[in-house]
Amino acid sequence: MLCVGLVGVTGHVVEVEADLAAGLPAVVISGLPDTALHEARDRVRAAVVNSGQKWPNRRITINLLPATLPKHGSAFDLAIAAALLGGAGELPLLPLERVVVLGELGLDGTVRPVRGILPMVAAAARAGLDRVVVPVDNAAEAAVIPGVRVRAVDTLHRLVSFVREGTPLLEPPVPGPPAVAAGPDLADVAGQGLGRRALEVTAAGGHHLALLGPPGAGKTMLAERLPSVLPELDDDAALEVTALHSIAGLLPPDGRLLRRPPFQAPHHTATVASLVGGGSGLARPGAVSLAHRGVLFLDEAAEFAKGALEALRQPLESGRVHLARSRGGTEYPARVQLVLAANPCPCAKPAGDAFCECTPLARRRYLGRLSGPLLDRIDVQITVNPVRAAELMEVDAAAESSAVVAARVAAARAAAAERWATVGRRLNADIPGPLLRQLPWRLPARDTAELRGRLDSGSLSARGFDRIIRLAWTVADLDGRSRPGREDVREAIGLRTGDRV
Repeated sequence: MLCVGLVGVTGHVVEVEADLAAGLPAVVISGLPDTALHEARDRVRAAVVNSGQKWPNRRITINLLPATLPKHGSAFDLAIAAALLGGAGELPLLPLERVVVLGELGLDGTVRPVRGILPMVAAAARAGLDRVVVPVDNAAEAAVIPGVRVRAVDTLHRLVSFVREGTPLLEPPVPGPPAVAAGPDLADVAGQGLGRRALEVTAAGGHHLALLGPPGAGKTMLAERLPSVLPELDDDAALEVTALHSIAGLLPPDGRLLRRPPFQAPHHTATVASLVGGGSGLARPGAVSLAHRGVLFLDEAAEFAKGALEALRQPLESGRVHLARSRGGTEYPARVQLVLAANPCPCAKPAGDAFCECTPLARRRYLGRLSGPLLDRIDVQITVNPVRAAELMEVDAAAESSAVVAARVAAARAAAAERWATVGRRLNADIPGPLLRQLPWRLPARDTAELRGRLDSGSLSARGFDRIIRLAWTVADLDGRSRPGREDVREAIGLRTGDRV
């Protein structure tokens, strides 16, 4: 029998063997099983008996190949039951040859859904296996993978009837029209011209964003609307994102590919494990992986534990999270756009700095929780000022909606993708700094004079220099220019440092 085991988001085909020998009745499972898999012996026995099948009172050895691959979870139950009945001579297994069988068994013989069906079926397809049997509640999700014939079962008895008598298995449901959910729209934001421009540049280039300002100024409103101006995910990205949410058990019931960029906003009490992933045995994906290809928003960022914030530094650079555990390592993708929002001080007077009651030391300590190395990785850093009464009360029919901004973002991304196609990149934020400093991409000295002066004075790091150049390319793409000029670099400096240059 064939099944699939997951290590992170990577699936591996597993062969399930069963040997029945004379001796004291017992069930032994080998092949690096975890606790949930060890308990399969009791689940499978009860399911077999309660499905009207005869349980063999012999010494039963279940082996999962390859034996060196750690096996986790309950998705092996159905394959183990079929292999055991085949080994006992109760079930001819020829109809299940080169068929991947997945599912958890209940004590009454029902087949229950499992997490991670999508990456499991994708792994089977990569291995050249084009037939799978899955729990009925996972059928819609499994059917997303092209080129694979998916059939579903709701009970062990149905699978036995199919093998013995040829009774047809269940077909996956026919997907209906996708539900269109109206999300937050950028037209709802009053004023905040700088914030809107920063959001547009962030979306167009794939940059990170930090919003600093008093409460009520609109930081959260801006951050929540970033996904609405991002393009929909292409097929490869949608498959990656959907697989991660499948492992976490967060897919909607219709099992469709997730086309909208995900948005994760963990509470400021979140632990390191909840942000980057963790857990005993198989480490689960954290918020930074669940936001892969989308937005990770940390509201009240200065209130997060320092260790949790610092744990994000490496994923922001590499786009991946490697979680090492005693039983092996797990790697999850984590290419996100990070958005930080923070008040300028502990008292956070809505009226701004003029009414602040905090001492200079208290202000420095508060924002000091956002370390220099972390902020150095944030491309766009702006101050969001309080909204004026005239801006709040004015009915501005000309306020741009998310759809209008999204069209400009899509055009800018298309221009960047065409330009960087020769180096295998698509977003300005992903371009290596050394490449931007080489011909033909190096900007003229007259356009970068201000930027080079800041680098020489020590007010800007080499990483910051490269990030401003990337921002300048994004600004030029949004404004329809083939190359950045002096004004583009000046705007990029302002977006990075908050200075008006």
